[in-house]
Amino acid sequence: MGKNKLKKFRDMETFDCVFQCPFAQLKADGFPLKGKWASHFGNDNPIVVELGCGKGEYTIGLSRRYPDRNFVGIDIKGARMWTGASQAHREQLANVAFLRTSIELIPHFFGAGEVSEFWITFPDPQMKKSSKRLTSTRFLDLYRQVSGDNPVVNLKTDSPFLYTYTRRLVIANGLELLDDTPDLYATHIGNDILSIRTFYEQQWLDRGLSIKYLRFVLNHSTPLVEIDDSDIERDSYRSFSRGQIQQPHLFNREQ
Repeated sequence: MGKNKLKKFRDMETFDCVFQCPFAQLKADGFPLKGKWASHFGNDNPIVVELGCGKGEYTIGLSRRYPDRNFVGIDIKGARMWTGASQAHREQLANVAFLRTSIELIPHFFGAGEVSEFWITFPDPQMKKSSKRLTSTRFLDLYRQVSGDNPVVNLKTDSPFLYTYTRRLVIANGLELLDDTPDLYATHIGNDILSIRTFYEQQWLDRGLSIKYLRFVLNHSTPLVEIDDSDIERDSYRSFSRGQIQQPHLFNREQ
């Protein structure tokens, strides 16, 4: 492990806005802020969670735009999370926290009704196994366990496959679709919130891919049913080598 990564891990241990709870500790003692995040933030403002936050660009960007809401970025990769965490620490952003853990453990960290909104920004589309997708019924049911009535879910993705899959799943389960575009920057010009760009998003844009966006309501009233995704075309560009990916003309783009 490189010295720079070790330094980042040491830094993270000193940041008041970062929470790291090893599974053994979680299993033995539980997470002390579960159901009590208001005590950390010092208010009862709505909590918005960014799932797979990476470098934390959305967590930080949204927190600046909405000081009357609290934001928690979740990721398992501590070295990536350090970027946003160090920024929040340096600027003393009182409505920001970062949680280093696996997303499937989210019910161990939040109480029922504690989360009001979710952002899923450029996740791995997991084309081979639906249960690993962050918008699958498995994960949506986990989000239900920690959210209040009718939480909103936002998905930004470069993946035509994940966009199509999620859109179909939302419609098949009768969930309310609030926003839907296969080309975000062509249809939502001037939208300040959606213009926040992650490190990976900018890479995809530089390579000629369109960004897709879905916003829907995850109600708690009906059981969710998984869909058949066998006829959805897989993303061919993800199988290319790193060198090939640098060349935009090799992409099989969705217009």
